Amino acid sequence: MVATRFILWFSLCAVVGLAGCTHGSSYSYSYYTGKKNPRVVRDDPENSAAVAQNTRQAANRGHHIVSKGETLYSIAWEYGQDVRDVATWNRIRSPYTIYPQQKIRLTPPKTTSTSKTKTKKTSKPTATKYTKPATKSKNQVKISWQWPTNGKIIGTYSARDSGKKGLDIAGKLGQRVYAAAGGQIVYSGSGLRGYGQLIIIKHNDTYFSAYAHNNRLFVKEEQYVKKGQHIADMGSSEASQAMLHFEVRRNGKPVDPLRYLPKRR
Repeated sequence: MVATRFILWFSLCAVVGLAGCTHGSSYSYSYYTGKKNPRVVRDDPENSAAVAQNTRQAANRGHHIVSKGETLYSIAWEYGQDVRDVATWNRIRSPYTIYPQQKIRLTPPKTTSTSKTKTKKTSKPTATKYTKPATKSKNQVKISWQWPTNGKIIGTYSARDSGKKGLDIAGKLGQRVYAAAGGQIVYSGSGLRGYGQLIIIKHNDTYFSAYAHNNRLFVKEEQYVKKGQHIADMGSSEASQAMLHFEVRRNGKPVDPLRYLPKRR
């Protein structure tokens, strides 16, 4: 009789234990994983990768979400747009101040004007006003260029390949990088993907130049530099070797730097 009761009691405990395992208790879970109630790792919205993902998705919808350290110049550079156009589309006035999390339009707004022009019922001829010829602006002044550094060219510009927007010049770590022409620093930092430590110089409203993959930067935004001024040391930030990636852009679009740099002897 005692033996029979013991068997029944043992069987009941076994059934209860199996039921606990079936419902996935914390003890049962720790048995298989080796950890008790392990924390679930979720995407952190502040994580840089998540921010970059959100930015790319926003770009696909025609706008860009500003991250800390970005300028309107760097955003226009990233998308191959003229900064003046981007400023106009977003009603941003000079000096183009923007803020983190601000939404920047990357395409011109749609015009919905349906007004029709009305013809004037007049027979008087319109007087022609004399227009004084425009004086030569600083944007029409020819820029004097020089090579930004010495070294072997290991990559050239290609209008057909979007991955070849400028020149790649090989060199040594710490080698000096110079301003190819005088102008104002409009970006100095590492916020553009694929460029590493980057400097962008505005020479006038039409022409800009960029210096990427640096090891050290010696200039700050809004600073004016002269042609040939030491602005950075060569590095390999986001590059496979020590090198300078050099670009020239005209109205926001990449152009071949060899068209502007003096010929090497």
